[in-house]
Amino acid sequence: MTEQHDRTTSHSRAWQVLVPVLALGAGLLFGTSAALADLDSSPSHPETLVGLIQERNAAVEQLADQATVLQEQINAASDAGPRAEVVTANGLAPVVGTTAVEGPAVQVVLDDAGYTLETLPEGYTVDDVVVHQQDVQGVINALWAGGAEAMMVQDQRIISSSAVRCVGNTLYLQGRVYSPPYTITAIGDPGSLMRSLQDDPTVSNYRAWADILGLGYEVSDLGETELPAFTGTVRPQFASLVEPSDRPTEEEGPIQR
Repeated sequence: MTEQHDRTTSHSRAWQVLVPVLALGAGLLFGTSAALADLDSSPSHPETLVGLIQERNAAVEQLADQATVLQEQINAASDAGPRAEVVTANGLAPVVGTTAVEGPAVQVVLDDAGYTLETLPEGYTVDDVVVHQQDVQGVINALWAGGAEAMMVQDQRIISSSAVRCVGNTLYLQGRVYSPPYTITAIGDPGSLMRSLQDDPTVSNYRAWADILGLGYEVSDLGETELPAFTGTVRPQFASLVEPSDRPTEEEGPIQR
């Protein structure tokens, strides 16, 4: 009885160990089968050079078809007309200065009085008989105020970021140096431009000095004129405050500068 009980207990323990082992083996078998099935269902890669070339040719043809569709979309958009942003940019181009402008124009020429140290009138200095930075700026500002659509100083187109500077008796503009006479040309309604020049206090003050000392001031109607496009960069780099003119007003009378 005891021997039979020991055998039964031994078989029971053997099955307790064997069952987990069989279950683990079955799990591994099923997992391996599933992985192999996935590999069988995945797209195969070419194993020869010919197969690889054929695969790449098919990919190129697919991309070419996509490019054709995109080009057709671009052509359709172009035929529909320019976008609103493009229309706006084209409209602003003449004002910004990136395109040439043609129209009626007024020209102002400023020049030194032409004295030498020996011929200077008594009580005046060299600074009193030359064109200053504020004189050129005054004419430019008056023309803008008079409705100028485009402007050029000497042979350069003026834009919003242009800075007129005088160094001694020379004009420094956008990297170039000029000697007098200084020529300012503006496109716009000639009547409005000339009235603005006549009414501007800075320009009026310059004319008073011109009458006394012989500074050059000449205004002319050029008729139809074309101003070239600005050739530099239109990206602003800095801004500066222009100080008001220190030239005396007509009411105060001309004094030494």
